[in-house]
Amino acid sequence: MPEEVRGAAEVVVAGHVCLDVIPALPEPVALEPGRLVFAGPAALSTGGAVANVGLTLHRLGVPVRLLGRVGNDVFGLAFRDALGDVDPQLADGISIVDGEDTSYSIVISPPRTDRTFVHSPGANDTFAADDVGAEHLAGARVLHFGYPPLMRRTYEDGGAGLLRLFLRARAAGLVTSLDLCEFDPDRAAGRADWAGFLQRVLAGVDIFAPSLGELTLMLDGRRMSPGDARLDRAVLARLAERALALGASVVVIKLAEQGLYLRTTSDPDPLTRMGAALGVNGEVWRAREVLAPCFEARSVAGTTGSGDATIAGLLAALLRADDPVTAATSAAAVGAYSVEAPDATGGIRPWSEVRSRLAGGWPRLTLGPSLLAEGAWQCDDNGTLFDPEKEKTL
Repeated sequence: MPEEVRGAAEVVVAGHVCLDVIPALPEPVALEPGRLVFAGPAALSTGGAVANVGLTLHRLGVPVRLLGRVGNDVFGLAFRDALGDVDPQLADGISIVDGEDTSYSIVISPPRTDRTFVHSPGANDTFAADDVGAEHLAGARVLHFGYPPLMRRTYEDGGAGLLRLFLRARAAGLVTSLDLCEFDPDRAAGRADWAGFLQRVLAGVDIFAPSLGELTLMLDGRRMSPGDARLDRAVLARLAERALALGASVVVIKLAEQGLYLRTTSDPDPLTRMGAALGVNGEVWRAREVLAPCFEARSVAGTTGSGDATIAGLLAALLRADDPVTAATSAAAVGAYSVEAPDATGGIRPWSEVRSRLAGGWPRLTLGPSLLAEGAWQCDDNGTLFDPEKEKTL
């Protein structure tokens, strides 16, 4: 296969956009009323699913088209300028809407501590699935939509509009992909019927890539963290099977420092359709189970957007027609590059460099014992685990 995917836009990335304001924090901090916390210079960077996934794909060598909206204000201009500094065409699909505010996030991301966000959804609340037209999908092979919980018009109809968009994309020959995000249970998004949303929307989704916390909160009303002592292979398998039963074909559950878990449908028909669009071998992707531990970062500068970078790594691997084990390895590798910079995409390198680092014996982080205890895993040369029973049937 070619080293990089070339030609017109291969992936359309639509949904949530924002400007990230990231203060430099040299050590963990406690935000307490009345306390002054000192910080270094703030980095301003593009954020949200559209920029994080889209720019990661762009840096990996995958042509992308980005779709979202910002306000006609300082933050909106800064967002579009930042995209234009990477490539002038990247800002073409970012609409400027008079009278609306640009979304922003203040990202509190000190070393050795998970990040905290102060977020304003801004113009994302008025972006709707119908804003993605046939002209935007033309020539692409994948549609990825990110962060509907932070986009009021996208979730307030229970996902009906998003389902229509995914079905239109499929009818045009595209593979569909969906990512979620954290939301405040005490605000409007927290009162939405997310289990019903997933039941409706996943009927049109091929690749579903939530985090463990997002998935458990939406399906069960409680958030499980990757460090939960109850988390094991069986728990992940049951969660993935529930999402597969709702219609997804490939489920990737992001596990933060524990890596990612991938499970695929046993139904050959949707994988045959995916194979026609992406060139992957549908049978090789059928009924697979893979667990990819995180790779060791040279240093952890920030974890903002690392999950989005992981998804981009997976989509790029699919466009290279990789098998599930190789694709999961690539996804984890790109996610590790992301945490080596304070923002989501500044640390991403071209695919040729990612491949070279993998070939050099890149060490992995150690998985929790509960994930290794349930049944036998087989391990490939890069340290990615997979179900050996499937390998015997191929």
